[in-house]
Amino acid sequence: MTETDAVRGAAGPRVRERPEQRRRGAPAPGGHAWLWALPPLAVLAVSFLHPLALVVRESFSGGTAAYRQVFGSEAFTDALVTTVALAVGATLGCVVLGFALALVVAFVPFPGSRSVARFIDVFLSFPSFLITLALLFLYGTVGMANGLWTGATGAQEGPFRFLTTPWGVLLAEVTYFTPFVMRPLLAAFAQLETAQLEVASSLGARPARIVRQVILPEAYPALMAGGALVLVLCLNEFAIVLFTGAKDVVTLPMLVYSKAILESDYVSACVVATVDVVLSVGLYGLYRSLTGRSSRRARAHA
Repeated sequence: MTETDAVRGAAGPRVRERPEQRRRGAPAPGGHAWLWALPPLAVLAVSFLHPLALVVRESFSGGTAAYRQVFGSEAFTDALVTTVALAVGATLGCVVLGFALALVVAFVPFPGSRSVARFIDVFLSFPSFLITLALLFLYGTVGMANGLWTGATGAQEGPFRFLTTPWGVLLAEVTYFTPFVMRPLLAAFAQLETAQLEVASSLGARPARIVRQVILPEAYPALMAGGALVLVLCLNEFAIVLFTGAKDVVTLPMLVYSKAILESDYVSACVVATVDVVLSVGLYGLYRSLTGRSSRRARAHA
């Protein structure tokens, strides 16, 4: 047996799960069990599907003329490219950074590791604009970093002005959404038996190889689920872009706000909102399809 096979075997044999047996007294398939689905479906229809249908109907109030006008505008094209670029960039950054930080919190012993894990749960409840304001206090035009620079050099202005650029928005989104990747990863790492890591280490595998062949295959579903969540959230993020003050960074949610509130063009706003919904669902479906294929290939080679 080669060393590679031994390290892969450290994860233990794969056991095929049996289908869950039906409990006694549970309603048989068919019958009137489908009636229990009606209340949640009614709530979903009233709270989500009906407003969404109104937006779509308003976007077609003048036929397809509003769509042709919006699609032909340069503002829409720039907003679409900016939205996709920021969402994809932030998702990649959150996946890489979240995986590295989750590894440190879960497997590197240091004082306060449990407190850090609990703080991540609290961090998820913070509003996005709060993190953006914190970055403004640090790196804004009159923030602490520029204040220290001007105090030390005597210059009138500091060098830190990136928050009002796409890079500043990207930094804010990565800072805020990384815990959304770390939380499912920490839960997955908690289910991983330490004996598997000890066996792999005793066979001579280095830490990088243990991470690649033992930890990553087990945590892959959680990593991809966190990445999918971040992708959808970044596509529809509004507060971060607004509070950074990046006037040249216009995303689709910002364009909806501009059309509806500033220009009172509700039809065009509904068109952009409809496109944003279709884009979110489409990219999410593509992301899940690609990750599903890679997950099946990984299981086939394991």
